[in-house]
Amino acid sequence: MSWSENNTHHWDDWSLADLVAAKQGQRVSLVVPARNEAATVGGLVDKLRTSLMETSDLVDELVVIDSDSSDDTARIAADAGADVYASAAIRPELGSYPGKGEAMWKSQFVTTGELIVFMDADLTDWDTHFVRGLIGPLVNNPTIELVKGFYRRPGEHGLDGGRVTELVARPLLALHRRPLRDLIQPLAGEWSIRRSLFERLRVPIGYGVELAALVDTLDTRGMDAIAQVDLGQRDHSHQDLFDLGLMATQIVGMMSRRLGTGPVGDDVEMRQYIPIDGSTKVVDRSVSLLERPPVRGGSGGMVA
Repeated sequence: MSWSENNTHHWDDWSLADLVAAKQGQRVSLVVPARNEAATVGGLVDKLRTSLMETSDLVDELVVIDSDSSDDTARIAADAGADVYASAAIRPELGSYPGKGEAMWKSQFVTTGELIVFMDADLTDWDTHFVRGLIGPLVNNPTIELVKGFYRRPGEHGLDGGRVTELVARPLLALHRRPLRDLIQPLAGEWSIRRSLFERLRVPIGYGVELAALVDTLDTRGMDAIAQVDLGQRDHSHQDLFDLGLMATQIVGMMSRRLGTGPVGDDVEMRQYIPIDGSTKVVDRSVSLLERPPVRGGSGGMVA
């Protein structure tokens, strides 16, 4: 059988009761990195806490890592029942940088679960079975170390993976990491990982984090350590096209480093041409390619 036949699942392949039993004492940490998500984070936290912690024992801790929000994200998440940490305040002696990957890397210092589930904070069309699906392969197959979700979006195409996925991630994988072509949505923000693996990975501080985790898991553990799960339908807010340019640059930079062709420094200046009031404005934006070292087993020694 092919990898896809063996390692592709559906969220309802496991009942909630079966998953709780299959945990066998393992702790599950649910981590939500968030920046200026006051509109959605409260409902997300409340729903997850009620369904997966109060009425079942699937999730052991629900943590929101606030990444320098300028709105009420942290307060709303705390009021809804999450343990909330400011990314900059976690291990301040290690410094702090803006970015989703930074928040996820910092989460290792404030969570205790052997299994870590990541969910985006901007979801608008989802349900708690997302977590159930992402945990299923980990607790039922000890050889699986990383699980990616995939889903349909409302609209005409449904299974399209997003603009950056189709225009950047898929071409990179087709050229340089062909086994990962079988991942339906490699940049999905809903994924899970064993702590024993995550703490040994380099983590880009920005949007390269999802693809880097896949590439590095493939390179160090092999394709059979990865699974994917159909989570049904999902929707979320969409970024401006020019912001997607920054995301794409971080992803290309991450891959180029793994190919040995990346830039020497951690910052790249990208020039964009933005139409404003009938004219074109030249905007130079600094894009960080910084990667955090493994918490354990890295060349710089143990961070934890």
